[in-house]
Amino acid sequence: MKGTIYRVAGPVVTVIDVPTKMYDVVKIGNEGLMGEVIGIEGDKSTIQVYEDTSGIAPGEPVENTNMPLSVELGPGLLESIYDGIQRPLPVLMEKMKSDFIERGVTAPGLDREKKWDFVPTVTKGTNVKGGDIIGTIQETHNIEHRIMVPPNVSGVVDEIKKGLFTVTECVCRLTDGTELSLMQKWPVRAPRPVHKKLMPDVPLVTGQRILDGLFPVAKGGTAAIPGPFGSGKTVTQQQLAKWSDTEIVVYIGCGERGNEMADVLNEFPELEDPKTGRPLMERTVLIANTSNMPVAAREASVYTGITIAEYYRDMGYDVSLMADSTSRWAEAMREISSRLEEMPGEEGYPAYLSARLSEFYERAGRVDTLSGHSGSVTVIGAVSPPGGDFSEPVTQNTLRIVKVFWALDAKLSQRRHFPSINWLESYSLYTDTLSDWYDEHVSPEWAEMRGDAMEILQKESELQEIVQLVGSDALPEDQQLTMEVARMIREYFLQQNAFHKVDTFCTMEKQYKLIKAIMKYSDLATSALESGIPLGSILAVKSKDDLAKVKFEAEFDQALDAVLSEMDKEFGELRR
Repeated sequence: MKGTIYRVAGPVVTVIDVPTKMYDVVKIGNEGLMGEVIGIEGDKSTIQVYEDTSGIAPGEPVENTNMPLSVELGPGLLESIYDGIQRPLPVLMEKMKSDFIERGVTAPGLDREKKWDFVPTVTKGTNVKGGDIIGTIQETHNIEHRIMVPPNVSGVVDEIKKGLFTVTECVCRLTDGTELSLMQKWPVRAPRPVHKKLMPDVPLVTGQRILDGLFPVAKGGTAAIPGPFGSGKTVTQQQLAKWSDTEIVVYIGCGERGNEMADVLNEFPELEDPKTGRPLMERTVLIANTSNMPVAAREASVYTGITIAEYYRDMGYDVSLMADSTSRWAEAMREISSRLEEMPGEEGYPAYLSARLSEFYERAGRVDTLSGHSGSVTVIGAVSPPGGDFSEPVTQNTLRIVKVFWALDAKLSQRRHFPSINWLESYSLYTDTLSDWYDEHVSPEWAEMRGDAMEILQKESELQEIVQLVGSDALPEDQQLTMEVARMIREYFLQQNAFHKVDTFCTMEKQYKLIKAIMKYSDLATSALESGIPLGSILAVKSKDDLAKVKFEAEFDQALDAVLSEMDKEFGELRR
């Protein structure tokens, strides 16, 4: 059905004389720009357009495709770089012979010419239903792409083929005539169905001590990393992409400045996957939207990304999704809302900001898929509050939804304490549900030691106010010892060098042994102090300083055993 443009207001266009449904994709103007219906009132439909609308005039034609905004899902997603509406940026650059995309230019999300080697896993006569795996393709060196029956399709296999096929060719035909190809489409705003959601009782092991040790996130969980410019959001997310125990990474750059997104595009293809030694891009999908791209495409980018993440989850993979940053996404919503002349909420953001954030984060989860596999999508959203002000609406609404809060602190980054996550402001609500896993896979003592470490850091914060007034020498000796143990926890355990080949990743076993060694020194020192040994002698033991070096040793266990043995010996001599 066709109609005409009634009014143009930046990325928001009002059209008339064309029947629409909410979220239908519409082609706007003589150039056929892509847009999406976001409001209907009488015979007028409001469209958010994913491209620049300058020069578009009332009276130009409008055509409704009668389809919602959808993404193409199939082999070829990995190693791809898309914009917010799944246009492959390298393909567009080749098409334009330029670094800038002209208006109205488009390309399919998946390569229509590349052939994939399809190996069927079902035979003629097999009953299949939505989510069942009918065959496999080796998409990259280490990732097997599992071809699934679309969720809304079921039947009996009449014919199944083997060999080389493009994504659009039929590889399976059902008895009712339905043809299945390697590709399926899915509307981005609709969550993909699952059999059931599981409890978040398995941690996402990241290899970062402050995250795994103090503020863990569960597989299928949600986390937020708010912090001001330069506090380490991108480095933290890159560490999570490299080291977290997930098979697939979806990285959404929604509205970051062009130079920041350019850094990501330059760095990610060069990052080495430490698990395989091959490029990290082989298990990564990048969605790049810079702040000078149309705001409507920025608003759609997070839905595109999470739909791709759900698709790999349905194959039985664990997926980590990084959204950098949801503040820019919220700003895009604010701009569109103002064009629609809606009543603004706090600081001009739309009143439905919290609902949209909830819709996004609630699509995370560890699930039993329709095919009986277990998979997960863990969502980690970076937030960029202006000036590091955590009281602004995006940060506050995010905190009401997510279960883990990693608060980046500019003061810590200025002191070169990395990761610059403030241990007093951060929290994790998964610690209780994950306690059984830690008891079984790490140690029954883990929860107690974590609590002791947090208590010492809290005491240090309280004593710090006194120290700033009168100096540390004015404190009683037991409190001076508390301050020293807190310093050891901060510098030996919480600080971690992302660029050191050994310290960049720390196993759970190594984390446990390291914090246990610090707590052993604390117990020996407290006991020695109570028996009358001077504090100066206790603080002067050489093994205390040697403990700072063991985390950098490739032969960690041997180095730690030597330090602990020396510690026992030194405290034994002090008592004599």
